[in-house]
Amino acid sequence: MDHTKKPVVEALQTFLGSQPVSFHVPGHKHGLLSGLPEDLKAALRYDVTELTGLDDLHAPTEMLAEAQMMLADVYGADQSFFLVNGSTVGNLAMIRTVCAPGDTLLVQRNAHKSVFHAVELAGAQAVLLTPEWDEATCTAGAVSKTTVEEALERYPDAKGVVVTYPTYYGTTGSDLQTIVEKSHDKGIPVLVDEAHGAHFVVGTPFPASALRLGADIVVQSAHKTLSAMTQASFLHANSQLVDIDRLTRILSMLQTSSPSYVLLASLDDARAMIATYSEDDKQAFLVWRGEFIDQLSKIKALEVIETEDPLKILLRQKEASGYTLQHSLEEVGIYTELADERQVLFVLPLLPEAISYPTQSVCEAVESAVQLLQRDSVQVPEKDESNEEESRKLIITTSSHSKKDTEWVPAESANGFQAAAAIIPYPPGIPLVLSGEQLNAQLIQEVCHMMDSGAKFQGAVRVNGPATEFEVLSAQGEDWNG
Repeated sequence: MDHTKKPVVEALQTFLGSQPVSFHVPGHKHGLLSGLPEDLKAALRYDVTELTGLDDLHAPTEMLAEAQMMLADVYGADQSFFLVNGSTVGNLAMIRTVCAPGDTLLVQRNAHKSVFHAVELAGAQAVLLTPEWDEATCTAGAVSKTTVEEALERYPDAKGVVVTYPTYYGTTGSDLQTIVEKSHDKGIPVLVDEAHGAHFVVGTPFPASALRLGADIVVQSAHKTLSAMTQASFLHANSQLVDIDRLTRILSMLQTSSPSYVLLASLDDARAMIATYSEDDKQAFLVWRGEFIDQLSKIKALEVIETEDPLKILLRQKEASGYTLQHSLEEVGIYTELADERQVLFVLPLLPEAISYPTQSVCEAVESAVQLLQRDSVQVPEKDESNEEESRKLIITTSSHSKKDTEWVPAESANGFQAAAAIIPYPPGIPLVLSGEQLNAQLIQEVCHMMDSGAKFQGAVRVNGPATEFEVLSAQGEDWNG
């Protein structure tokens, strides 16, 4: 296939070249009625609808069908889909495809919140698989083959294994191929949230893609590491264990009936970008990356940590929390992907040979931020993983809490109650506490400490005046581990 072609982009350009007059939605009429700034308004010319010659995402036969076929060709999938509702809709669709109310899924515990929302909406139950602790990033990493094998033995009727690969921090582990093989031996599909790995298809030294390792359904955020706009994602299916027709129907139910053609064009562009990313491009990127890391490493008091994904690096300043370092960097115009108590995360650009990045000025700004950084009085605790179980079970159903009263209680009174909803540091959007999980003193202390350090949360925790409060179920129920 000629991957320099961009069927969606080219069709939109041809359409606009005909100088069409709009008597259809959207109501801004090619931007004429918009009050947006001129540079934003210019994009509205491409914000059209399902007109003659512009195909239909929910029944593609023309340019969108061609573009999705080209996408499948790049990634080696049986069938690929454009997603305009983010990787969230991909996770919702793939989980709803394989399970029904009452079914069991094996789910990596440090999954994105959308995975747990999908389980809840499906009325399924999740067997939680505790990941291994990653020493390099000081975060929860990949789930091990041993943990998955034990779960497969204990829950042979599971409808799927849901894995995050890579993690937000760029860790992959080395067991995914074995996990796929062991799951397939039992006729169980492997569903992969590969939101941060759309670029893995370019090959070494990047990790192998989940599709290459045999995964059945893979969801990727084309906007995270490729050139697509925010909210634009891919879904790939390559399986004899999954009903692709059912997946297609569910995607059609979950995705908007009015997809953005601007997002679709950006997906077409991102596919062309990664399909034509050459070996010369990759080598130029690696040279730039090496020089960038070398310059950062020379900054006094700054530690640079590399991960398994070359697009991710972590920066630490030992005397400060990651939140303090993030704030100092923002003061000099450097914005990071996220911060935690130890570090900040940089997502590097997948530069082609022809495009440069302001390495010298960025490193100078980082050095200024580090030099100006005040000593952080917050002590960064070491996380003890030694008492974690290898798998835990939590039943989540659509009606689990709907008929139960909830209340907000002060942190000092929350011990022993069940959380009324998930408690989610954002970013990265991975629940620290799940809906229905019983709060204990250690969890409460960790949440409060993170909030004091500067972490932002979604869900069942809030600051109310001087107090931190948790939303809990009014009646203390059974222990969440059953």
